[in-house]
Amino acid sequence: MQPTITAIILTFNEEQHIERCIRSLSGIVDQVFVIDSYSHDKTTEIAEALGVKVLQNKFVNQAVQFNWALDHCDIAGDWIIRIDADEYVENPRTIDVKEYLSQLPADITGLHIDRKIVFMGKPLLHGGWYPKKNLRVFRTGIGRSEERWMDEHIVLSSGTCGDLPIDFVDENLNNLTWWIQKHNLYANREVVDFYLTKFQMQNDHEVLPKLFGSEAERKRWLKEKYMNFPFFLRPLINFIYRYIILRGFLDGKQGLMWHFLQGFWYRFLVDAKIYELEKKMGGDQERIVEYIRGRYRI
Repeated sequence: MQPTITAIILTFNEEQHIERCIRSLSGIVDQVFVIDSYSHDKTTEIAEALGVKVLQNKFVNQAVQFNWALDHCDIAGDWIIRIDADEYVENPRTIDVKEYLSQLPADITGLHIDRKIVFMGKPLLHGGWYPKKNLRVFRTGIGRSEERWMDEHIVLSSGTCGDLPIDFVDENLNNLTWWIQKHNLYANREVVDFYLTKFQMQNDHEVLPKLFGSEAERKRWLKEKYMNFPFFLRPLINFIYRYIILRGFLDGKQGLMWHFLQGFWYRFLVDAKIYELEKKMGGDQERIVEYIRGRYRI
């Protein structure tokens, strides 16, 4: 018998994207759950019209919301796919996904997909952005999101990872003003994540940093090394590394905008927010910890 698959999509005001996402899963999954954070647009109406199950839960962060879905959805699939609302499966018919899953050995409990970012209509194929392997498919009951405020990954309780040869395309259709506002909020979460890591307040069930490990492990290793670079200089180093050394410039104007905004401006903003908090708290570690715990209910 071929395995069954359940997809979980987290949403908040995704009426531009949700239909595209759900339709791209047609023929792949047997069940779709949309976990909505009380959208005030037509997200839930569109999802329900497409025949998927919609549950609503107050949003804390991506990790908490996804784990809530695992605990509260009546999941019938043998496998689970996590996909964001502004993503879609680009090449679903290049392989028979269910047939592929049915042939996997029992010790393969998770699968990486390749994630491709499209920015202002252009795929970003350089600068280290493609292919980006993400663990997004796993056997039911085996995977769970690590409880981080940013860059959370799925962690498997047993088994090993393989690869599923399909692409998830991240193509957000909102304008640049929305993108900047979103990354301003992301910067706040990066500050929280910085201090949780610095003060060793993270949970044990996490991706371990390894230079020669998986994509997620290597990314975690690089992020920890990045934390030790001098503030305000490290965003510039990151920009030069991705835009010049990894040839992000080959993606044209969109590549320049992306690497400047995401690789420099956003990272500089995170440093500025950390500097602001340090100054406000006089560098007192206990005051910073109490502020983070109170502000973000940790």
